[in-house]
Amino acid sequence: MKDDNHKNCVIHTEELSKIYDEGAVPVKAVNNVHLHIEKGEFTALVGPSGSGKTTLLNLLGGLDTPTSGKVWIHGKDLSTLSKNKLIDFRLHNIGFVFQAYNLIPVLTARENIEFVMLLQKESKKERKDRIEQLLKETGLEDQGDKKPSELSGGQQQRVAVARALASKPQFVLADEPTANLDSKTAGNLLDMMAKLNKDEGMTFIFSTHDQRVIDRARRVITLVDGAISNDEVRDTNKVTT
Repeated sequence: MKDDNHKNCVIHTEELSKIYDEGAVPVKAVNNVHLHIEKGEFTALVGPSGSGKTTLLNLLGGLDTPTSGKVWIHGKDLSTLSKNKLIDFRLHNIGFVFQAYNLIPVLTARENIEFVMLLQKESKKERKDRIEQLLKETGLEDQGDKKPSELSGGQQQRVAVARALASKPQFVLADEPTANLDSKTAGNLLDMMAKLNKDEGMTFIFSTHDQRVIDRARRVITLVDGAISNDEVRDTNKVTT
């Protein structure tokens, strides 16, 4: 890794590419991406549909394997990890927020949030305290015992965010976190994440089409045909709650 002097580096990539070769013509979903994400960034990946945003997000989170190039997280080369070690590494370092929520339908909101901490083998007290804190922060104090089917889309998305934060991750990867949410719900969700970013220095990377997310981002990275076409760093005081 060539950025040893960057002590606050969370993610670093070099010549990162992902090629899908399932049809007659290979598709470069991610094309030779060099990226450096510092701790505490509030960054949006933007671009037209098919530009590679979600694929890049999945590569950064170790959910997909690059065709070529490298991803380092806190200096750890993901390609050197076995499947089981990669799963464990993601569990303790990365929070994921998926567009489809991916909540476990038979579990309550409280149990969905707790699930990742059970995998981490946190104590019962730590789990209980963290769950109550996250339910309060997400405005779900009175919804903890409801299952996903009993919650609105916005409430389910807030549970998904709380679950992502439960593990106290190094950073959060959020794929279209405000998709299909009304303006008020989306605004509340973004307020919460911006507050965590400001108060706790938590790093957020969004894949998004939503102008509401883009307007709040302090860094906007534009992808076209899998490659970075523009990387704009904005006023560091931009994110407010």
